[in-house]
Amino acid sequence: MSAIFNFQSLLSVILLLICTCAYLRSFFPSIMDRNKTGLLGTFWKCARIGERKSPYVATCCVLMAFSILFLT
Repeated sequence: MSAIFNFQSLLSVILLLICTCAYLRSFFPSIMDRNKTGLLGTFWKCARIGERKSPYVATCCVLMAFSILFLT
């Protein structure tokens, strides 16, 4: 089943995208910062969400991990 049709999988993919973009931006800020618009701007926006809302993203990651490990 695709992650688009399963809500829990979709949330996992979104959380992983946010965390990955924020992590990659810490190593390569110039690559992320020059692509602020268009399709590649989505990765820049995800990186900004990961940086600014990091306590909430971390909490969501822990809750998602608990959900996947123990409730599924």
